[in-house]
Amino acid sequence: MKRVLQIKNSARFELKVFLTITGLLCFSGSYVFQEQSADTINIRNRLELFVDDFLIGSLNNAELRLHTPVDEGPVIYFDKPWEGPFSAYTTIIKDGNKYRMYYRGRPVAGKDGTADEVTCYAESSDGMNWIKPDLRIFNVMGTLNNNVILKDEIPASHNFSPFLDNKSDVPVSERYKALGGLSKGLIAFSSHDGIHWKKLRNEPVFTGEPFDSQNISFWSESEGCYVCYFRKWVKVGDKMIRSVGRSTSVDFFNWSSPVAMDFGNTAPEELYTNQTGPYFRAPHIYIATAARFFPGKQIISDEQAKRLGVDPGYFRDCSDAVLITSRGGNTYHRTFMEGFLRPGIGLQNWVSRTNYPALNIVQTGETEMSFYVNQDYAQPTSHLRRYSLRIDGFSSLHADYDPGEMTTKLLTFGGSKLVVNFSTSAAGYIIVELLDNQGKVLHGYSADDCIPLTGNEISRVVDWKKGADLSALQNTPVRLRIIMKDADLFSFRFEE
Repeated sequence: MKRVLQIKNSARFELKVFLTITGLLCFSGSYVFQEQSADTINIRNRLELFVDDFLIGSLNNAELRLHTPVDEGPVIYFDKPWEGPFSAYTTIIKDGNKYRMYYRGRPVAGKDGTADEVTCYAESSDGMNWIKPDLRIFNVMGTLNNNVILKDEIPASHNFSPFLDNKSDVPVSERYKALGGLSKGLIAFSSHDGIHWKKLRNEPVFTGEPFDSQNISFWSESEGCYVCYFRKWVKVGDKMIRSVGRSTSVDFFNWSSPVAMDFGNTAPEELYTNQTGPYFRAPHIYIATAARFFPGKQIISDEQAKRLGVDPGYFRDCSDAVLITSRGGNTYHRTFMEGFLRPGIGLQNWVSRTNYPALNIVQTGETEMSFYVNQDYAQPTSHLRRYSLRIDGFSSLHADYDPGEMTTKLLTFGGSKLVVNFSTSAAGYIIVELLDNQGKVLHGYSADDCIPLTGNEISRVVDWKKGADLSALQNTPVRLRIIMKDADLFSFRFEE
């Protein structure tokens, strides 16, 4: 107990020094907050991530920091005769305790939308160890013992992209839906089990765009409609580049006029796939692990490509992946311009159309989530690789050894306790103070009243001397003032 008190007292002493130095400790006990807003954000009991500045009112000696995924190695090789070096456009779906994988099988390069493109399937019980079941649905290359779920659906198999429909009243027979197609339009499919598919209509449900990439769709609970993200060519200067468009639908058949996504005041970059989807712990936040493409940027020589066995048409470009987010509408947030996933060590990672993330992030452990990346494209070693992060660990609110702080915009909440996902060093801490709508410290919830958080936990309740119960403050406009030293805060929410 004595040691615990020493840690708490040390953190409080450092806090008072920090506040005194920065001029934020006032005789009245009030924090002089620079940004005042008439708007109040109701976050209810939603999980909030630090992937954008949506809730940030001010930062002082703190920043939003992008984190680096951990390479967990290959999980599946595209080594069947009907798969091959040009397998691509992968989707991962977690349905209960089962993980499902969908991808294009294509053994040779050629024109998009041809008969040699099939849609393949694999499954897993843990997201790490995958099998390709012999489904015996189609005869492919003379055998029924294959993992093909779509064949001779030209051109849908070129970029067939399914999702698990979470709309509350969706029929069981349409629990899974998908879109696939090219310039003539997107064809809609449905399935009751994710394996056996049928067309919802023979004619396209969405036309007017090239659709020459993976076309992403899902039901958005926060927006109350289906949304579709697809490639849209846009003019930048005197050239056309690959970007992203968006459309919505209430019934999956009738889609709104496409709009180009707005990336804010950031430099335009080519995005080959957008891979936008609702984050499984906070579906009001869409996470996009987009493939950033650099056409004509050749990294390896002709001789090096020959030694690798790369198809001659696929080594004069390179790509990586970036993290982009959205909270709905036609706006993306490019909070981080740097690469989220850098190409790995080895020349095979610097060829054209490799390092393209699969669609969706899924939980693969109590404290871990994963996403998957197509690598070694156009090479005999073409495969899918798994990368892991801590839960909610895309990015964080970060402070170095010198203490820093963040104060939120004015917000209201539901729930009776504040729960955080955080990490500190042994020397570090996180302290939370509650302010009213005038910036004054709420009695009993000052920084000095808060029990400093030191540790590394996915779910930790914030406590003050008077306790953790915040039920009396429900629906009362407050600001959170978060003071940190050598720490990362990944997410927070108010829970019952």
